[in-house]
Amino acid sequence: MSIDRKFYIALPDEVISGDVTDIYYLRTMEVLLKRGLLNTRVVMDVHAYSFPSNYDWAVLAGLEETLHLFIGKKNVNVYAMDEGTIFRIYEPVLSVEGPYEALGVYEPAIDGILRHYSSIATAAARCKKAAGDKVIIHFGIRAVHPVIAPMVDRAAYIGGCDYVSGVLGAKLIGEKPVGTMPHELVIVFGDQIEAWKAFDEVMPTDIPRIMLCDTWFDERTEALKAAQTLGMKLYGVRIDTPKSRKGDIRKIVEEIRWTLNLHGYEHVKIVVSSGVDEYAISKLSDIVDIFGVGTAISFPKSIDLAFDIVEVNGKPIAKRGKMPGRKQVYRCLNCFHDVISPLNKEVSECPICKGKMEPLLKPIILNGELVKELPTAREIRNYVLKQLSKIELKL
Repeated sequence: MSIDRKFYIALPDEVISGDVTDIYYLRTMEVLLKRGLLNTRVVMDVHAYSFPSNYDWAVLAGLEETLHLFIGKKNVNVYAMDEGTIFRIYEPVLSVEGPYEALGVYEPAIDGILRHYSSIATAAARCKKAAGDKVIIHFGIRAVHPVIAPMVDRAAYIGGCDYVSGVLGAKLIGEKPVGTMPHELVIVFGDQIEAWKAFDEVMPTDIPRIMLCDTWFDERTEALKAAQTLGMKLYGVRIDTPKSRKGDIRKIVEEIRWTLNLHGYEHVKIVVSSGVDEYAISKLSDIVDIFGVGTAISFPKSIDLAFDIVEVNGKPIAKRGKMPGRKQVYRCLNCFHDVISPLNKEVSECPICKGKMEPLLKPIILNGELVKELPTAREIRNYVLKQLSKIELKL
């Protein structure tokens, strides 16, 4: 079969039209239509009933894209946590009310958008929490299909990365891409010193001089050569040593730091990339200044969100293993404790500290119309960072 497109990807209109679905949803629609049940009014919730091992929380991301599935659909109401909200197991992060005809076909798309986005954002948040005040740069677009690279960069940034290296991804979120240099630059020159000098001479002065220092020789040796070559202009040295030759990366970094300080280059920062995740960051954050994180963020463990019916024609109902009925999630503004409650039962006082509780699910689409202004990627990221200061990271 001939397909008139260069990449095997869905176009936005195909997602919104419902073409990106599983065949059994189309067959379900056909059966319900024949039996006069297609307009049955339902409420469907998105929630996670399990997290990866050692995960106590996750970050909701992908909400903005999900909303495009329902904008303009009359008789559809959407309630959701704010994008970037940290949520816990069983908590509904999105609740959609409307005729099944307007909702059911989107189950794969909704699950896919929110799972993928939230998994990446959660991995980024875990890395940022482990890093504390140290910088995280997302280097991970090479781990995914290029057509979704901007989405991956956005999710990583929302989750807490300080910068992304993807050019288009940065552009779409209104930020500047940040990166260093690849090994190819050094290899083409055949001499790291010449490559470093050329980079310094060609690049604008506002680009930090971070030199890759593990192409030919021992990392400590190359780091000192870079400092001696560029002097005070050198902002940092980057170590990207493959796992096969890494050895004890902490000892390598300690040797570099000692050597640079010994020769008067205390100002030079150390950047570590290649195989970095939240576990490595937690062991290195006291001696490393900047982390370049790739696959651990862009190809993360899955936050398995699912879109399920919880109410039919006003009656609480759900499949086995799910909690039926419409719900609200209340969060204590003081101790960050959450309570899941039936929608008609308000929780105003925290059962733990007696602090004030705030409802997290808020109306965002009513009768097909967007009723709330959507935040920018930077605003979402700031919201995530504020919440991260209130929770612990379990490793």
